This record gives sequence, C-alpha cells and structure tokens, in this order.
Amino acid sequence: MAIIDTEAALHVAHRDNHTHRDVNGGWLRPAVFGAMDGLVSNLALMTGVAGGVAGHQTVVLSGFAGLAAGAFSMAAGEYTSVASQRELVEAELDVERRELRKHPKDEEAELAALYQARGVEVELAREVAKQLSRDPEQALEIHAREELGIDPGDLPSPVVAAVSSFGAFALGALLPVLPYLLGATSLWPTVLLALAGLFACGAIVAKVTARTWWFSGLRQLALGGAAAGVTYALGSLFGTAVG
Repeated sequence: MAIIDTEAALHVAHRDNHTHRDVNGGWLRPAVFGAMDGLVSNLALMTGVAGGVAGHQTVVLSGFAGLAAGAFSMAAGEYTSVASQRELVEAELDVERRELRKHPKDEEAELAALYQARGVEVELAREVAKQLSRDPEQALEIHAREELGIDPGDLPSPVVAAVSSFGAFALGALLPVLPYLLGATSLWPTVLLALAGLFACGAIVAKVTARTWWFSGLRQLALGGAAAGVTYALGSLFGTAVG
C-alpha cells in the first residue's frame, strides 16, 4: 500500500510540475511587439522632434499623433496578417477534408505509413490509423497535425491579435507622453520613464521565455536608448540646418 501511495504521489507531482507555457496563443506576440514598438517608436519620435528645438506643445502633439497613428496601424496590420494566415490554413484544411471524404482508404494508408516511418510496427501502425480514421473530424485533426503541423481547434484569432496590438501599442506609446501631461517641461523625465518602461517590459517578457529578467530588460533598454539617441541627434542636426 505504501508503494502504491508513493507512486500516486509521484504521479501527481509530475503532473503538476510537467506543464508547458502557451507557445501558440494569438495574444503574446502582438502584445509584446506592440508594447515595445509603442515605447520605442514614440520615444524616438518625441526625442527627434525635441532635438529639432521644437516647443512643448509640438512635442506633446507629436506624441499623441504617434500614439494614434501607430496603434491603428499596428491593429490593422496584425488583423490583416493573422486573418490571411488563418484563411490559408482553413483552405488547406478544406483540401484535406475533401481528400478524407473522397479517398478515405488512401488517407488511412498514408497515416499508417507515417507512423511506420516513426518506428511503429507495421500491423500496429495500420490498426492505429484504422481506429483514428473512424471519426472524420478526429482524422482531419490528426492529418492536420501530422502533415501541416497545425491544430485546427487552436487557430489564432485576428480580432485577438488586433486588439492586443492596439492596446499594447497605445499603452507603450502613452508612457513617453505621460510626464508632459503631469507637468514636465523638459525631455528628461520622458526619456527616463520610457527607458524604465522598456526595462520593465523586457523583464516581464522574461517570465515567459528562457532568458533572465535582467538580460531581457537591459536588451530592451539598450535598443530603446539607441533609437532615442539617434533620432535626437538627427533632429538636432536637421533642426539646426532648417533653422
């Protein structure tokens, strides 16, 4: 009895610890990309305008314009991209569905051959393919996973991708504008807050990746700082030349 209890406890511990993060979800990539893009692009835009010796109102207006334009652009781009990808996958699923309906035996043999190629014994592979092919929807799911590398029940949503991109970009782009809305009159509070935001975003992203939080944070900080520095220098150069 003690042995059975120990095995049961080990099974529960393995089940609880052996879990994986969602790597196919449609929200993470656009949300992360949107927040980073919003922070970096709006910070770069505002520092470039400020570098051209623009007035306080111009810098703030450029920040809001960059927020609105970027958020809508990101949402539209993500929606179109994910919708196009989903439509392509659905078209391929329709092809597979027709093949299963017109040539069920050939598809069953194809599935058996695939299992044989992976080391399953011939008779067992044929029996497994036969049993899996009894249900048309299950057969479609198996063929889609094996041949196309996709899960028909877990396709990314264009709406989720678009909303994630819009919200994340707007939130990221708002950060550089925030100090001005709270009464700041110079660029430095904006730069410091935006760089802190970039570091925080990088550190948060590390929670769902294999990177350490400080490495991911410093990487985003360096990239954002470089972008802001370059655009400020360009703004100063061209602002002086135009002036």
